[in-house]
Amino acid sequence: MSILIGEITSFLEEIAPLNLQEHYDNCGLITGSKSTLATGVLISLDVTENIVDEAISNKCNLVISHHPLVFSGIKKLNGKNWVERTLIKAIKNDIAVYALHTNFDNLLEGVNGMMAQKIDLSNIQVLLPKKDILKKLVCFAPASNALELRKALFDAGAGNIGNYDNCSFNTEGIGTFKANENANPYVGKKGLIHSEPEIKIETIFPSWKEHNIIAALLKSHPYEEVAYDIFPLHNTWNKIGAGLLGELKEPLGENEFLALIKEKFNCDCIRHTQFLGRKIKKVALCGGSGSFLLQDAIAHNADVFITADFKYHQFFDADNQILVLDVGHYESEQFTVELIFQKLQKKFSNFALCLSKNSTNPVYYY
Repeated sequence: MSILIGEITSFLEEIAPLNLQEHYDNCGLITGSKSTLATGVLISLDVTENIVDEAISNKCNLVISHHPLVFSGIKKLNGKNWVERTLIKAIKNDIAVYALHTNFDNLLEGVNGMMAQKIDLSNIQVLLPKKDILKKLVCFAPASNALELRKALFDAGAGNIGNYDNCSFNTEGIGTFKANENANPYVGKKGLIHSEPEIKIETIFPSWKEHNIIAALLKSHPYEEVAYDIFPLHNTWNKIGAGLLGELKEPLGENEFLALIKEKFNCDCIRHTQFLGRKIKKVALCGGSGSFLLQDAIAHNADVFITADFKYHQFFDADNQILVLDVGHYESEQFTVELIFQKLQKKFSNFALCLSKNSTNPVYYY
């Protein structure tokens, strides 16, 4: 089965568009060429020299990781640290490296969704939905063509709101124009003002689909010159954002809940705030460094907040309003590789996909 690296990365970017990554991040293809034939894929949480060695031994020329190998700019490449040594080894051995990081974190069914699945949470929702990623398209079509045009826009990805699709608002009106001698009008005659019954179509779309939606509009619209407007929206989108809220099927005592988390997340230890003496039902969580979401978890009346990388003074901010569990960065995100594997296996079922057998957790407990 011949697959280009670009086919694999394009599929990943359909699931987790690069536009969803945070401003500080470096998702996407870090080394390698999309036009290279893929010989195999190794999936890991991080990329280290050992991971590149594992890729070489498994004849995989593409490593897909959650954490980017390169976060900030590199001015010199001489092997003075582990990042540079790993990069050099990957490049010398023609290993492409791809990162699926905060763009994957920000999906409801991404990293946090996998954590929720492990402890069987229901009624899940995004804890802090993202703003400014939706846009509105307003266009005008002859009444006889409106149905066909709406379908083309919906097929291109417009009109999805929560659990509803094919969403639009339509207003009847009259469009006017006069075609000059160089025009080829769909209706009306050159040199004469024409009035045409039209439908004003309004629909929303995620910003990263703008190119496809405008292409569909221009291809499907009968007019030679297509009038349309695009407006940025400040609305939040409840399927995209940081952290997750969910509920246990049955309330658990604090000791019982911590025992569950320790088992499911394979934790050697859990740092936590003082027990509050109440049952756990509503759970907030965030894979990786999620301390910035503490006040959102409290505002949503969560009984517990599971995340990692809490600093000493941040534990005080729980203020006896919520139980905070710091399970460890690696421990909170370890199931991400499993999720990436599942999605790739479903799409490329007959291709060589490998889960790394090396733990990249740099933290040990004595």
